Amino acid sequence: MPISERQILASIHDVSPRFEVEVDRLAERLTALLGAPRFAMLVVPDHWGAAPIAENRAFHARLRNWHASGIEMFVHGWFHRDDSATVGFKARHMTAGEGEFLGLDRLTALDRMRRGRAVIEDIIGAEVAGFIAPAWLYSPGALAALGDAGFAIAEDHMKVWSPITGRTLARGPVITWASRSRARITSSLAFAGLARHALASIRTVRIAVHPGDTTVPDLLHSIDTTVKHLIHRRVPALYRDLLTIEKIAP
Repeated sequence: MPISERQILASIHDVSPRFEVEVDRLAERLTALLGAPRFAMLVVPDHWGAAPIAENRAFHARLRNWHASGIEMFVHGWFHRDDSATVGFKARHMTAGEGEFLGLDRLTALDRMRRGRAVIEDIIGAEVAGFIAPAWLYSPGALAALGDAGFAIAEDHMKVWSPITGRTLARGPVITWASRSRARITSSLAFAGLARHALASIRTVRIAVHPGDTTVPDLLHSIDTTVKHLIHRRVPALYRDLLTIEKIAP
């Protein structure tokens, strides 16, 4: 991919047997909008301790089929639930208790990263693309653990980077949507409407969708409008394309 070419990176978060129907709907939607299954799936090995994928053979087949179609797979935490006693009330409230890696020490974070990677790679028979923490939140220990785990790519709300080299691969806020309350729906609709124009000068624009988005028609309409607007001026890319650009760029 030419370095000068503007890109759109799309991802589906919270991929789990718990949200299989919703993920199907989002995957079909993004494939149609992008013209191909050129997006990422962020897989949760055991969502909230209630949906383990390790022994779910039917879901294994789904993951393998998605991966074989060209979809990138990321480790997305382990539980996607914050069970740390060190994170304050404000953080818990802002993330609805889903900032799993915000309060973890380095060793605990590394253990969950490695276990998640092992489960997903065993299922798909290939390396995962990288790691993205639930709610894009990392403790200092979790950031250090990314390098220990050897992930090629990581992401937070404002950038994509390589934990191996430390180099930033893309900058700019993720365009995402929130379905948890009317206020959050309204604010995410407003941000998406602004961002699809305000981020026009950024080489790589990222969008992220969640299972809950499928429950709100206004959010689905905004997702459609945003992707259609961006795709006129950009090509759909994969996160691993950023690593190729990194090798070429001075």
